Amino acid sequence: MVQVEAGQYSVKKAALSGFTGDVFLDNLPTLDIDFIIVQGAMYFWLFSMILLVSRPRYLLFSLKAIALFVICRAFFISLTHIGIHPGQIVFDDSGLLNYVYSRLISGGEFFFSGHTGAPFLLALIFWDDKYWRMFFLCATVFFGASVLFAHVHYSIDVFAAPFITYGIFRIATKIFRSDYLFMRGRFEEGKSSN
Repeated sequence: MVQVEAGQYSVKKAALSGFTGDVFLDNLPTLDIDFIIVQGAMYFWLFSMILLVSRPRYLLFSLKAIALFVICRAFFISLTHIGIHPGQIVFDDSGLLNYVYSRLISGGEFFFSGHTGAPFLLALIFWDDKYWRMFFLCATVFFGASVLFAHVHYSIDVFAAPFITYGIFRIATKIFRSDYLFMRGRFEEGKSSN
C-alpha cells in the first residue's frame, strides 16, 4: 500500500509540474502494448511467486528483499513529480487483471521503473543459477523496452532501475544477512534470523 499512496501523491504533485522531454520517448514510436505492461507483469509476478514458493530456501530473503525494494521505490516515487508523457498509452481497464493493476498503479509511479527493477532484483537473487539468472535478465530487458515503447516510463526511470536495484539488493544482503546466507546454503549456526 505504501507504493500506491506514494504514486497517488506523485500524481497530485505532477499535475502542477507537467511532463518533460525525453530523448528516447521523443524519438520512439508509441506502441499500444498494455497487454505486456499489465497482463505480462501480473503473470510475471504470479510465476515468480510460484517459483519462490517452490524453493523455500529462497523465500524468506526474497520476500524481505522485495519488501525493501517496494519501500525504497515508494520513497523515490514520492520525491519525483513528473507528469505523464503525452505519448503514453491509455490502459484498458476491462478484465480482472487490468482492474487489479489499475488499483495498484495510479499512473505517477515513474522513478524508478518497477517493471525493470523487479526482474533485475530476481536475477540478483537467483544469480548462482545460470538458467534463472538469464531468464530474469532477459525479463529485465524485455519489460524495460516495453515500458519505453509504451511511453509509460521516462528513459531515466528504466536506465536507473538496475543501478538502484543493485544497491537495494546489497543493502538487503547486509540487513538480512542470515537469511541471505541461508538462501546461499551457507547459514551460520548460532545466529538468529533477522
